[in-house]
Amino acid sequence: MAVYSMTGYATLQSAPAPADAPPSPSLGIEIRSVNSRFLDLTFKLSDELRGAEPTLRELLGKSLRRGKIEVRGWVEGRHDSVARLPTTAELQKLVSIQDSVRAWLPTAAPLSVAEIVGLTNRQTAVPSGLQDDMLKLAHRAVDALKDARAREGARLSTMLAGHVAQLRELATQAKPMVPQLVEQQRLRFLERWQDALGAANAPSDSDAARDRALSEATAFAIRIDVAEELTRLASHLDEIDRLLAHGGELGKRLDFLIQELHREANTLGSKSSSLELTRVSVDMKVLIEQMREQVQNLE
Repeated sequence: MAVYSMTGYATLQSAPAPADAPPSPSLGIEIRSVNSRFLDLTFKLSDELRGAEPTLRELLGKSLRRGKIEVRGWVEGRHDSVARLPTTAELQKLVSIQDSVRAWLPTAAPLSVAEIVGLTNRQTAVPSGLQDDMLKLAHRAVDALKDARAREGARLSTMLAGHVAQLRELATQAKPMVPQLVEQQRLRFLERWQDALGAANAPSDSDAARDRALSEATAFAIRIDVAEELTRLASHLDEIDRLLAHGGELGKRLDFLIQELHREANTLGSKSSSLELTRVSVDMKVLIEQMREQVQNLE
């Protein structure tokens, strides 16, 4: 199953009528999609296509799950696209309406020639089948949009998989650091204990010094142990790989896993007692933040 991004774009226009055929309107549709927590549909349709909005809304609702979607539809090359001369009846009607309005609003501006031509041309009948043709065009446009979102989703999926591999590498670097730190701290405690005994002119008792150093080192090891954090981090990374391989609607689940990854990386940094482990934690958080930005675009 494909991984879909919420970012996509598609535009289509119906084929023009043959030269030997009667003039007919040409339809156009444009669909833009960006990320959003839910499915948010906005329509900007010309007057002739307003009646198709409910069916378009149903089509998009069945085809898409999340994203801020803007649909723009228009009509070009209508049979009345060349301005025609208004009839006497149309002019009389407009004059009557204008007189009624100006009786209540004397300061209202009179109609211009362009406004009269526009109003009278707009009143012509809408060609039959125009909305059905728009719906057929919309089906093709939605398929094109889904293809675009799938291509972007594949790119994001590859990027996320690369970040997961880098996080695994950083976890591999961090794992042997803790035993090394514990051993270094044990030797440091032992040296300090012996120095303290020497400064106090107390009899040197190597067994007691060693036991105390081991006790302090054990407490230190417990305090800086990050085995659980690394185990949970590996588990989250395995789940991300599984979701990316399965595909489908995974944006919200990935967003939750990214939060958990960030939590483990923060804990790793807070337990750090060396510059090397701190560097690993910082590098992890940089990668996780990059993943968070990309996951926000997945459906």
